Amino acid sequence: MKKIALTSCMLFGMMYLIHAQIVTIKDIETSRPLEMVTLHSETPKTFVTTNADGQADISKFKGSEKIGVQMLGFKSVTMRYAEMESLNFEVRLEPSNLNLDEVVISATKWKQSSYNIPFKITTIVKNDVTMQNPQTAADLLEISGKVYIQKSQQGGGSPMIRGFATNRLLYMVDGVRMNTAIFRGGNLQNVISLDPFVTESAEVLFGPGSVMYGSDAIGGVMSFQTLTPQLSLTDKPLIAGKALTRYSSANSEKSGHFDVSVGWKKWAFVSSFSTWDYDHLRQGSHGPDDYLKTVYVQRQNGVDHVITQDNNLLQIPSAYSQDNMMQKIRFQPNENWNFEYGFHYSETSPYGRYDRNARFKDGMPRYAEWNYGPQKWMMNNLSLNHKGNNNVIYDELTLRIAQQRFEESRMDRSFNKTQRSTNTENVEAYSLNLDFTKSLGDKNILFYGAEYIYNDVESSGNLKDIINGVESKGASRYPNSTWSSLAVYMNDEFKVSKKLTALAGLRFNLFALDADFSNNLDFYPFPFSKVKIDDNSVTGSIGTVYRPTQSWVLSVNFGTAFRSPNVDDMGKVFDAEPGAVTVPNPNLKAEYAYNLDVGITKVFDDLVKIDVTAYYTTLQNALVRRDFQLGGRDSLMYDGQMSKIQAIQNASVANVYGVQAGLELKLPQGFSFSSNINYQHGQEELDDGSTSSSRHAAPLFGTSRFNYKADKLHLQFYTSYQSQRKHEDLAFEEQGKDEIYAKDKNGNTYSPAWCTFNVKSMYDLLESFTVSAGLENLTDKRYRPYSSGISAPGRNFILSLIVNF
Repeated sequence: MKKIALTSCMLFGMMYLIHAQIVTIKDIETSRPLEMVTLHSETPKTFVTTNADGQADISKFKGSEKIGVQMLGFKSVTMRYAEMESLNFEVRLEPSNLNLDEVVISATKWKQSSYNIPFKITTIVKNDVTMQNPQTAADLLEISGKVYIQKSQQGGGSPMIRGFATNRLLYMVDGVRMNTAIFRGGNLQNVISLDPFVTESAEVLFGPGSVMYGSDAIGGVMSFQTLTPQLSLTDKPLIAGKALTRYSSANSEKSGHFDVSVGWKKWAFVSSFSTWDYDHLRQGSHGPDDYLKTVYVQRQNGVDHVITQDNNLLQIPSAYSQDNMMQKIRFQPNENWNFEYGFHYSETSPYGRYDRNARFKDGMPRYAEWNYGPQKWMMNNLSLNHKGNNNVIYDELTLRIAQQRFEESRMDRSFNKTQRSTNTENVEAYSLNLDFTKSLGDKNILFYGAEYIYNDVESSGNLKDIINGVESKGASRYPNSTWSSLAVYMNDEFKVSKKLTALAGLRFNLFALDADFSNNLDFYPFPFSKVKIDDNSVTGSIGTVYRPTQSWVLSVNFGTAFRSPNVDDMGKVFDAEPGAVTVPNPNLKAEYAYNLDVGITKVFDDLVKIDVTAYYTTLQNALVRRDFQLGGRDSLMYDGQMSKIQAIQNASVANVYGVQAGLELKLPQGFSFSSNINYQHGQEELDDGSTSSSRHAAPLFGTSRFNYKADKLHLQFYTSYQSQRKHEDLAFEEQGKDEIYAKDKNGNTYSPAWCTFNVKSMYDLLESFTVSAGLENLTDKRYRPYSSGISAPGRNFILSLIVNF
């Protein structure tokens, strides 16, 4: 019986070897297996990625004359299947950042070579995250050196890209749209709901992305891919995971993370849990005194007291905590079908909005408390992928169905007042995406699909007397509303010649908004109770990539984008600035952007890489806040004071132009240098026809890094910087915000220039144990990134211990 069983096992193993050919990809310097390496071939047309053991099944590649092997941070190689066979199917990649070609997803939603893409795209991978130790997903984006991050509180992070921000940028998570109908024009912090510990990669597409992604993709698209369950290629289960703990001194961070992945041939699972705890953030000791807030409010014996801080460098209140969990399941019954289910959940503690707590009135704090309630996000995501095998309609299909739930709230109480006002918003977001790709001969690839999105917004207000506990209904922030979008789109990639590729796309989009204001008619004199917006948009793009030689890339792209008015634009009531209140406006249309990109990249002798992109964007019919009348009135009583009425209106034209430049040097003996610099200038039209600087066009900023790698050690010294923004160059609406800006010699607000020096290190003590440490802001500079309401950390020591298994 034992002989029969042994013989059966041997026969099964031989049959598997006959049908499966495993290739292993390793780092040539460390001999470690490389995960997430992409192998792709045009004939036959297929691709695979390596698992945690650096392995992939390349049976489908048999006979291929050209197999591309690519991973960001490593030199790409191209070889024949026969060459891999001669190497016993073990390929070693050389570390390098000078590639002109990498595999990206965000351009067309499909994995494709950047070789044929006229868009500027940057990618952040797991190794970058491990080295830099970003505390949030917003900090993760900042690693690129091409995305500017604004913060109003420690629990925040609002990206700025090419002069646009907030609801003019799009967030994608595992292929699912994260933007909702209440994404606002003011600064956002929704990105912190994402877990940087489970981010496999993050891509930033610069410029319009509406053809593939729809509304909001004006300044760019940020696409996050989280951990994917990995299947085993052998009879043994593939088990991998990571445990991490981290401490940071500037905010006494105590973080922990654990994930584990188990894979068999057809089934795979990955589970993850992360937790963060941050104390009040300490700012630097050398810098403008205007950033010091030396007091905070504490309620004692039923009375609000102003407490003098023992340590003036602490920014109180800024402490918060957060928990994230993720579960994914994958089922692949055969090589043509793949099913994945993902569950994400994130919840923060309540946290103070620091800039609002820094407002004063008549020499006393304006607020006793101004807090965001717990920010909650949940997503269920089911995707199906099918390879058509010469199907007439498609070569590959992806169907993605998702449900998300967002909850956010705001709580404020004026100093020495007993009434606390709370606004709570809940959004149920549903989406369905159907995407196809089809090769039309050797030179033409079609990417096309359809999308449906539905948002259900519920908003409520509550007033509570904190002395007697009596509660009553308060004005809600939004009307109860629904927002929907239905679209079809396509992109066509055509290889004009071996050196020239063209990419053109078109999208038709219907959108609708229904709002019911009956929940607020008791509080505000709206001349309407219900509003409906029903409209459509057409956007398109066309671009070319020209490669005269293997070391030159020239690209040009013209694209349009749109943003349909959402519930936040049309229906919100809020105080954007002291003495002004923004009210609903039912007469809104979509805004449109027109953008031109020109890019040049050159590699010199595999030692130097220079990358320059210039762009110009004009935003027509821009949705901006302007003075307004409501029922013939130009002011109303709001939050205890008479306030000027304003509303979001299609009342402006904005223009942004700029340059993004990068330099990379490969130096001897494991040394390298890289630098990114970003210049952008934006102007928008004001009511009187004059112009003002655009609020979301950051000053010149950049990052330069000097690296050393040797065997198990990686050291990095880097500097980050921002130029000055003078008072007269601030956006008109920003000039009066005394609580967030420093004062110049004339007593006017401005944003000072700053520069920080930082050191990071990573050392592999054992094959499975890594220590990562760093010292940020070596000079303990007190600085505040442009438009931010809270100062950045002072000198900050970071220690992270990582176990991989």
